[in-house]
Amino acid sequence: MKLATILHKNEQMVVLADDEKKRYLHIGQAAKELLNQKLDTSSMIDCIQMGQEFIDTLVQVQEAAVSAQDSDSLYIRFDEAQLLAPIPRPQKNIFCVGKNYADHAIEMGSEADIPKHVMLFSKTPTTVIGPEAYVPNHEGVTDSLDYEGELAVIIGKTGKDIEAQSALDYIFGYTIINDVTARDLQSRHKQFLIGKSLDGSCPMGPYIIHHSAVPDPSNLDIETKINGEVRQKSNTSHFIFSIEDIISTISKGMTLEAGDIIATGTPAGVGKGFKPPKFLKSGDTMEISIKGLGKLANTIK
Repeated sequence: MKLATILHKNEQMVVLADDEKKRYLHIGQAAKELLNQKLDTSSMIDCIQMGQEFIDTLVQVQEAAVSAQDSDSLYIRFDEAQLLAPIPRPQKNIFCVGKNYADHAIEMGSEADIPKHVMLFSKTPTTVIGPEAYVPNHEGVTDSLDYEGELAVIIGKTGKDIEAQSALDYIFGYTIINDVTARDLQSRHKQFLIGKSLDGSCPMGPYIIHHSAVPDPSNLDIETKINGEVRQKSNTSHFIFSIEDIISTISKGMTLEAGDIIATGTPAGVGKGFKPPKFLKSGDTMEISIKGLGKLANTIK
């Protein structure tokens, strides 16, 4: 179940993506015509907040569309719409985990930098852009722009003081994030907010994959290519802190809500880790792939 947010004829809508046939199923229109149901699909966050009711309706819509004799009007071709970030405007800052792969912690310092507790920072909502969108180079602001390919978790229901053993029950789905970072600003300001929150520095997508299609998020291959060169190659099995631990830690005394986004950390191979560093420049292409989730591609403007 690949959920996307698109812009079609100046209307933003949540759709189901069919990569094989390169088309989107207009969920709202299909629910109206095939099920005689009204379904507001203008906001991914609103859809997520509907919970299981939304998923049940999706299943019915898919089944009805497959069996419908004349369903062409319910589909939108890929080339007829603009693919946006699945959640184009998050309702709050994105939660981000730092140094969650030991090899990345070491490349950024030494073994002494491997954290003993979950390390957290955030990116503001204005950082989010979609697949194929240009990432600003922010010339005059930074000369040390870097990439970080990451698995992101989308929370599906409100929770607080969540125990690790039940944490996966709070997940709606998964997507890909590129935690683009201004390393000089990150270092200069010590705390990470400014260096992590330049406009357009959080490409996200292409889809949200429902958790039912990701049976084991702790065993997903992740790869980042810069201009076709593999820079990062790892697996989420190498997390220092599991997704369950991350959710449990964040929710201790802090409420997580449906639609919240958690980026789970990046593996070794970032630009700063090379000697000399390989920072991004205008024209560089970034491609992040995670098994089962697709590919997120963006270019530095």
